[in-house]
Amino acid sequence: MMKKLLLICSIPYLLLAKFDSHISHITPTIKQRMLNGGSWRVGCPVPLSALRYITLTYYDFDNIERQGEMILHYTVAKDVVDIFAKLHKMRYPIRRMRLVSDYRANDYRSIEADNTSAFNCRLATGSKKWSNHSYGKAIDLNPIENPYVSRRGHISHKKSLKFRVRDRGRSTLPSDRAVIKKDSIVVKLFEEKGWRWGGNWRGIKDYQHFDKPNLK
Repeated sequence: MMKKLLLICSIPYLLLAKFDSHISHITPTIKQRMLNGGSWRVGCPVPLSALRYITLTYYDFDNIERQGEMILHYTVAKDVVDIFAKLHKMRYPIRRMRLVSDYRANDYRSIEADNTSAFNCRLATGSKKWSNHSYGKAIDLNPIENPYVSRRGHISHKKSLKFRVRDRGRSTLPSDRAVIKKDSIVVKLFEEKGWRWGGNWRGIKDYQHFDKPNLK
């Protein structure tokens, strides 16, 4: 009888694990965070009016529900919420999700914290052109587990070195489950919405990176 009662009591917990999200315009408070943190400034390729502040729930590496935040272009905000709703349903682990402004818009620091982020007004790595992050149309997901690998095979972050080997076998460790591969459901979900994955690039590999082609 006690076992049956415990089983029944465990069911509501699963049912109550509900995805929650909210899309809003950039408020004065969020604008100030962006200005103070350096992620947006006058001269960036998109105005604040074209960006949206998004909050959403996700499971961290301890399988605990957290509220994350990111900033995206208004044209992709709904698609991203749909994608992360499905990631939440499959309990895909995400280390943390904070605005890159909290890291002084420093991409290296954000990656070192294994932070999943989106908008950041900066140039593309190794380029003089604006990154798709500058348009709010790119996301870096679990960057330590999904590193940027140069043409020569260099990885800048020491904690990422062990993830050079992408096949994690049957490991159920959150860090291994976070690894994104070509056959990952994560890639499929983004591609269904018209996004590209950096793991498909020739030469360099940017396993953390997803972007929506910027059709201006």
